[in-house]
Amino acid sequence: MRYDTHYTQGQKVSFKKYDLTIAALLFLPKTFDAQKKYPAIVVTHPGGGVKEQCSSLYAWHLSQAGYIALAFDASHQGESEGLPRLLEDPFSRVEDIRSAVDYLMTLSYVDETKIAAMGICAGAGYTMSAVQTDIRIKAACGISTWDVGDSAKNGFPGVHIENFQQKLLEEVAKARTSEIRGGEAAYWKYVPDSPQEIDENTSVIQKEAFEYYRTERCQYPTSVNRYLVSSNDKLAAFDAFAHLDTVSPRPILLIVGSLADTIYFSDAAFAKARQPKELYRIEGATHVDLYDNPVFVAAVVEKLLSFFGQYLG
Repeated sequence: MRYDTHYTQGQKVSFKKYDLTIAALLFLPKTFDAQKKYPAIVVTHPGGGVKEQCSSLYAWHLSQAGYIALAFDASHQGESEGLPRLLEDPFSRVEDIRSAVDYLMTLSYVDETKIAAMGICAGAGYTMSAVQTDIRIKAACGISTWDVGDSAKNGFPGVHIENFQQKLLEEVAKARTSEIRGGEAAYWKYVPDSPQEIDENTSVIQKEAFEYYRTERCQYPTSVNRYLVSSNDKLAAFDAFAHLDTVSPRPILLIVGSLADTIYFSDAAFAKARQPKELYRIEGATHVDLYDNPVFVAAVVEKLLSFFGQYLG
């Protein structure tokens, strides 16, 4: 791993989402005093990711600056409970975030008036959705934001397939019918498993994500690069930014690399949100650069600390 120690500095904790146990890492400030109150931030991982990757990297950085930070595995994924396994249900993922906020509310050293949320990639889209309906979240930030609903309807950035959504839902129908008749569950890959699977039709974002998820750069055992095909009808029904205009006067920050092929998601979220809002571009960075590239992560952390410092104190 490019960073091989950050996640080991988090305390292993768990919390409940309905009847499921969610596995998490809790990061505390260097000079933590249980008698004091601290602002706290929930950090949500990308689709296909786990808490030990970029979400705990950012949680660790935030804790070094004096925040309580919580990174967790989505339900049905990683070390968290939930059947069926490897379900990517955006509505469930948003409820994971609300449940993480519930957990922070039980900690005596968390200032419940100063709770924020942030996420990376799909986790940023889920964060933008969660802040619309959970007013305990006082500020929200998205890094390399991705609206999974849009890509389920229209395809991945830079890839044009005619009637994409219809073809996607036909695959869902086949998978669901097969499963209910006793067939094996069908899974798709988030990214190629090996260089041999990359060709001229592979999107830029998938090439980038392969480098991150499937090589020594940040491969982790519980990130298995699979999700249920039957997740896709739920993804297609989701709109991460549907009511983002209702969040004001709570602030929203969107951080995106200037070279990201997913920049249009951040542009769409920014257009929908009302003040106070900010779209901050990291010059020269791609989508996945903001996951772990040391130079760009440093720039993102600097901006996060300015934003959360202004709105959480």
